[in-house]
This record gives sequence, structure tokens and C-alpha cells, in this order.
Amino acid sequence: MKNFLLRLLPILALALVPLRAADEPRLVALRIADDERVAATVAGDGQRLTAIFSDDLRYAHSSGAVDTKASYIDALATGRTKYVAWEYAERDFSFPAPGLALMTGRTRIKVAKAEGTTEMLLSFLGVWREEKGQRRFLAWQSGKLPEPAAAGK
Repeated sequence: MKNFLLRLLPILALALVPLRAADEPRLVALRIADDERVAATVAGDGQRLTAIFSDDLRYAHSSGAVDTKASYIDALATGRTKYVAWEYAERDFSFPAPGLALMTGRTRIKVAKAEGTTEMLLSFLGVWREEKGQRRFLAWQSGKLPEPAAAGK
């Protein structure tokens, strides 16, 4: 039985390679789309964000505040909220159903508002949905994470 399993393992591994390769174009396209979303967010570019965001956008901030497409774009385009920096520590995608992609991970952001600038590490869930043949950003939910302890402490 052990020999049978050892011979079967390489065959199973080869069988899974095409599945992974088939997912690759979706992953590349989503990374590009999300990189564009982040760049437009940091730039406060309302026109680009209008094209990227779903009309059904629900953007739940780590503070608990929730924005719609219109309110979030307005805050970014007017500069009331300004993302100074946005860097992913981890970003993964999964495909739970046709036309849907979930994006999870951790990101470090720096946000400037009238009250001052805040830097935070977030855990997040983002949702992308295909709408009329285009990927649109549908939802965001994030929560603050504690800062990692410094080495040697």
C-alpha cells in the first residue's frame, strides 16, 4: 500500500498543477485591479474610484464608521480623508462563487484627517464582484491589529 501511495503522489501533484495555473490569470487581474484601487484611493481620484467601486459599495472602516460609494469618494476627493501610505503585509484571494472574489490579509495604512495623522495595522476583508463584465470593488471591512512587539523585548 505504501508503494502505491508513493507512486500516486506525483500523479496527483501533476493533476493539481493545471488547476493552479488556471487560477493565475484571475489572481493577476485582481492584484492589478486592487493596486489600481489603492493608487486611486491614495491619489483621492474621484473619477478613477467611480469606475472601480460598485454602486453598492459598503466600506466599513476600522473605527466602525460605514461609507457608501458616494460618501467615501467625497471624503477622498475633497481631502477630508487622505491616505498618505498604504502597504500590504499580506494579501490573499479566494473565489467562493462565480463572479465573486474575497481578498483577505493585513495592511499598514497612514491616514490624515483634520484631527491629525494616524498609522495603523489592519486586518481586512475585501470583496470584488463581477458586474456587467467588469470587476468592481463591492465591500471592505477592517479591524485594527495590535502592533507587533519589538524584537528582544
